[in-house]
Amino acid sequence: MKVINFGSLNFDHFYAVEHFVRPGETITSENYQLFCGGKGLNQSIALAHAGAKVFHAGKVGRDGKSLIACLKTAGVSTSNITVAESEPSGHAIIQVDKTGQNSIILHGGANQAIRKEDVKRVLDHCQSGDFILLQNEISSISEIIDLAKKQGLTIFLNPAPMDNKVLDYPLAKVDYFIINKIEGVGLTGEAEPEAIIESMLKRFPRSATILTLGENGVVYADYQTKISVAAEKVTPIDTTAAGDTFIGYFIAQKVKLRTVENCLRIASRAAGICVTRRGAADSIPLMKEVVHTE
Repeated sequence: MKVINFGSLNFDHFYAVEHFVRPGETITSENYQLFCGGKGLNQSIALAHAGAKVFHAGKVGRDGKSLIACLKTAGVSTSNITVAESEPSGHAIIQVDKTGQNSIILHGGANQAIRKEDVKRVLDHCQSGDFILLQNEISSISEIIDLAKKQGLTIFLNPAPMDNKVLDYPLAKVDYFIINKIEGVGLTGEAEPEAIIESMLKRFPRSATILTLGENGVVYADYQTKISVAAEKVTPIDTTAAGDTFIGYFIAQKVKLRTVENCLRIASRAAGICVTRRGAADSIPLMKEVVHTE
């Protein structure tokens, strides 16, 4: 069993600021750093660090060699990454304030150049029972979901960043939704966690929902089971990639056939370590660090 992560590859430009810039305001950055990132890349690295056999699929521009190298260094297979000749690699402008919260502007670049033929080329090499992970930072998501379901893959969707086009995806074919409160509101129109869970189960009775709630922990629910796990007690300095870390670790434990509660606890512990470090991919812990905290 393997995990195919059909996801984004971005350069992340980090600016440490006193507060998020307001309309009409110019502020000075206290620090600047450049990292490899994108939800897809971050989640692939988290999967690899957690011990999963992960194959990343996606596109970069001609400027994207270091993104591919970053994945290879982490132990991710990159044979399904291609180069878009006419588009630059995706990038993000990320503000991190003094409390560790972030605000992000995203430019898709090559991530939005994925076509139907790319989808078929990648999924033709998959087998029934494999896992596929998707976010909302690339093009052709509907085509990927449709073909993945036909081929018997288990589909995990993290619909981030959430926008209206997500609602047009064939969501009933998704096996696992991994969402935060913002994405939950966008999918259901509900604001309270309990109402979000109830609405997701009603709309997608054959799917499981994992709702991450930051410092308030995480809730898993399917038509038979509901489990809540508390968040790790830490002092965050940068929340970037915390959700990506959780997702990678959760799926890696599912591949190992761990119980849902165990998956949630390991993933929460990994995310707790992540928020105590600055950066995106560089902040994702290794499995030996997560296990060491038990």
